[in-house]
Parts: sequence; C-alpha cells; structure tokens
Amino acid sequence: MTPWLRKFLGMNWILFAIMLALAVFGVVAIYSCTYMRENPAYSTMWRKQAVWVGISTVVFVVTSLFHYRWVRKGALPMYAISMVFLILTLVIGVTKDGARCWLKLGPLIFQPAQLAVLSGILILAFFLTQFPKMHPLGKLCACGLLSGAPALLILIQPDLGECLVWIPVVFSMLFIAQLPLRYLLVIFLLAATAIPLAYHFKLKPYQQARIVAFIDPEIDSQGSAWAINQCLIAIGSGGWAGKGFLAKDSQVELGYVPRTTVPNDYIFSAIGEQWGFIGGATLVGAFALLLGTCLHVASRAADRLGLLLCVGVFSLLFAHTFQNIGMNISLMPVTGVPLPLISYSGSFVFVIFFGLGLVNSVWVHSKQ
Repeated sequence: MTPWLRKFLGMNWILFAIMLALAVFGVVAIYSCTYMRENPAYSTMWRKQAVWVGISTVVFVVTSLFHYRWVRKGALPMYAISMVFLILTLVIGVTKDGARCWLKLGPLIFQPAQLAVLSGILILAFFLTQFPKMHPLGKLCACGLLSGAPALLILIQPDLGECLVWIPVVFSMLFIAQLPLRYLLVIFLLAATAIPLAYHFKLKPYQQARIVAFIDPEIDSQGSAWAINQCLIAIGSGGWAGKGFLAKDSQVELGYVPRTTVPNDYIFSAIGEQWGFIGGATLVGAFALLLGTCLHVASRAADRLGLLLCVGVFSLLFAHTFQNIGMNISLMPVTGVPLPLISYSGSFVFVIFFGLGLVNSVWVHSKQ
C-alpha cells in the first residue's frame, strides 16, 4: 500500500461526511429560496454553489493528504497575499450595500476578508509555535500586530461582521497557547471600553441602525428592523415541521424576507420556514457534530501546531455559525456574516473546505 493511499484511507471520514452533507444541503437550501426569481443572477445561484462545492471537495482531499507542517513555510506568504488583497479591495474593490468588501480579479469575485481570517489563523499558529520561549508580553504584542493589521483593513471597508468573527478566533488561539489570563483579561476590558467609541466614530449610519434595531426591533419596524422582523415571522410560521420544500405563498417566496440577501444572510430563516423546528434543530445538531469532531481531532494532535490550527478553524466555524443563526433569531445584531457551508458564497465555501482540510490533515498525520 502506497503512503498516499494509506493517508487517503486514514482520513477522518466522519468529518468529511458531515461537511459534504451540510454543503449539499446548502445547495438545496439556496435553490429553495431562489428558484422562483426571474433574474438569472438569483435563479442560477445554486448551480454556482454546486460548482464551488465540487472544486472545494478536491481542495479538501489534497489539503488532507499533505502534511499540515507546510504551514511553517506557507503561512507568511499566504498572510502577505491576503494583506495585498485587502489593500486592493480598498482601492479597486467592488462596492455593495455601502461597503467595499469584494474584489474582482477577472471572472472571479471574492471577499478577501474571509481569506485574511484563514491566513491569520495560519500565521498565528506558526508564530505561537515558532517562538515558545519569547516573553508572554512580547508574544502578545506581536500577535496583536499580526491580527490587528488585517482587522483594521477589514474594518475600514467596513465589514463589521468579519471583525466580530476574528475576535473570538484570536482569543481562543491565545488561550490555547497558554498566554497568561491576566493579559487576555486586560485586552478584553480594553476592547469593551472601545465599543462605544467604535459605535459613534467608526460605524456608518446603516450599521448603527442595525444595532439599534437589534436592541429594540419595534423602533423602526418598517425600516432597519424590517428584515429581522420578517425573519422571525418566517421562522415562527414554519412551526414544528415547516411549510414544506418549495412552499408556496411563503415569506421567502413573496419577498418579505429581503430577496437580495436571503441566500446569504437570512438563509436560516428560509430553512426554518420550509423545514420547521425539526429542520432547524437538525441543522444545528449537524454543526454541533462537525464542531465536536474538530475538537476531537484537536485532542489527538501530534504537536502544538496541529492543536492551534484545529482550534483556530473550530473558532472560525463556531463564530460564523453562532453569529448567522443568532441574527436570524434576533439573538445577535445583523452583520452580514454567512452561514458556513450553507449560505451562497463560493469563495467562503472554498475557505471552509480548505480549513477543514487542514483539520483532517492533523488527524491523518497524528497517527504517523
């Protein structure tokens, strides 16, 4: 048996099965909330998503077979490329919904912030394992620069959602790296005191309106709170078993849930309406199983680098999932964060498959 075949057979097939099942269900969910649109830009979304899933599956397998320790040499180039993409986004990026978050390179349009978060996980994992004897304060300052630079560029776009996702990722990796808790507590308190300043001086009016609508959904029910109220109505109307796949005269089909963002930000509300509590709870359970598998792989990691990579990817998945589902059920403010593997976002599907491929690589090479 060749080494490559041995690695392939030794993959974590539970991780692969859950990931692929979620991705396939995501294609079905996108079709269910866009098939009725006459505009080809929406009615063909599920086909584009299916192509991305197919390409990303190959990337997952290839990433799984290569030893994850290539990160020691590849983290810095990936980090540098993502920073260049973020700068290009601010200069020549595509503006959508008042934010310049997208970059167009030929026929490819993607969101560099998502790539920057993943490359940030790689560079932090590399740095925290490369200099184990560095003083904790110096290590913390260096990590602050490495994580703060992309966060600042992302905030300038502005993309508040991805910045909020980045915070728990960084804190979880620093915690696992065993930095003193007193340092992390000070940073947390400083960040908490900076929230009012960021609200008044950095956020745009529409972002401030979203936060106000989250606190009091009735304050502007026909404006900034319209979308979240319609999401709650859609989920509530689904009841126990839902209205059924491709249900007619639903909130989604009639366009009450914003048709431009329902395949991205509000796809959980479409799932809740069509599949009901059973469908929503099953989806949450599948994500819980996927996250639990990532933690299991982390516990079996052969070294600190593998552990940090698994924790970083786990935190990225958890933060995105919690934020997206939370904003659909009015538990979190609306920030435009996609639901991993489910929402329409080709480049983000690629990022998640690549990150889970790294987790799988940690599993495969933990046995060697």
